[in-house]
Amino acid sequence: MKKTTVTFKDNDSYPCKLAIFNDFNCKLDSGYTLNDFQLAFQTYGRLNQDKSNAILILHALTGDQFVAEEHPITKKNGWWSRMVGENKPIDTNKYYVLCINVLGGCIGSTGPKEKNLKTNKQYGVEFPAITIKDMVKVQKYLIDALEIKKLFAVIGASMGAMQVLQWVIDYPEKILNAIHIAGALKHSTQNIAFHEVGRQAIMSDPSWHKGNYIKMNTKPERGLAVARMIAHITYLSEEAFQRKFGRNLQNKLSLAYDFKTDFQVESYLKHQGQAFVDRFDANSYLYITRAMDYFDLPSQKKGGLKNIYKNTPVKFCVISFTSDWVYPTKYSKEIVDSLNAVGANVSFVEIETDKGHDAFLLDEQEFNETVKGFLRATANEINL
Repeated sequence: MKKTTVTFKDNDSYPCKLAIFNDFNCKLDSGYTLNDFQLAFQTYGRLNQDKSNAILILHALTGDQFVAEEHPITKKNGWWSRMVGENKPIDTNKYYVLCINVLGGCIGSTGPKEKNLKTNKQYGVEFPAITIKDMVKVQKYLIDALEIKKLFAVIGASMGAMQVLQWVIDYPEKILNAIHIAGALKHSTQNIAFHEVGRQAIMSDPSWHKGNYIKMNTKPERGLAVARMIAHITYLSEEAFQRKFGRNLQNKLSLAYDFKTDFQVESYLKHQGQAFVDRFDANSYLYITRAMDYFDLPSQKKGGLKNIYKNTPVKFCVISFTSDWVYPTKYSKEIVDSLNAVGANVSFVEIETDKGHDAFLLDEQEFNETVKGFLRATANEINL
């Protein structure tokens, strides 16, 4: 048997860390065996002597490992800078925070944009299909390689929340606490439909070239921008759109009666689409949205929902938002009900807000205090 190895180094492309895994024989859900791969990750704070203060933050679909500093591509603050840092709800004076770019991602981890470490050729659409379970499996390899025996907490929202649930059922012995934000036990039919429209927009772009656009020195910018525009509509609520834009015109006093940009909301969506194209890979978008579509936690356990969390030692905090129509509160309540049914330790908070699914990225004081309070209380229990 070949000896598996893990090498740590600084990432040459982005200011973060890189873990290179050789001869790991990682069998994916699709049946494909991934032998050599790499994971890009970032850390904040310091690991304490007994390595008991580590928190793994799991990013959403379009997130990455740059949680709490200037993003190397956009030059904007990290996607959760308001939550992670010194004296913030996830306090890096106290906790050692990690975030890993998911398998299939495009900011350093092995995915369709990267090269196959064995052939030195770019994967493109030859990259194997992946699932949330696959993402979590390789994350666990990294946590083990860092010699962290147990994570103080796993925290994630949206696709990150899917990963939280997967961690809990696959590796409950590795986790003390789980914070699940704006997620569900499985991806809904409506969400699959929205994803498929986005994927079709990308694949219908002539510049996609059946996924070989990098070899052709092109980029399916229009398709990817449209996919992002479609998705972004779902992230906000009707109330949020109305409050931000209403029917206000874009730099005009009257309607132009053409197909250019009349309304502010049109300009906003076009900006979101173009900004996304600058930092994300189109094929990664296809693979990661498909992984979300495949997510169906009850189907993974014999006996379904009632056996998912049986005898779990993990302490849960489940959070939802009243105006989230991507993962409405009823989905969080299904999780809470299944935990209560087996006597698990779970608390549940529904945050009153009109900011929609993206509320976890925005400044919601009750949400901030909920996360901070849960972590503080559980840290006090173990004298951390």
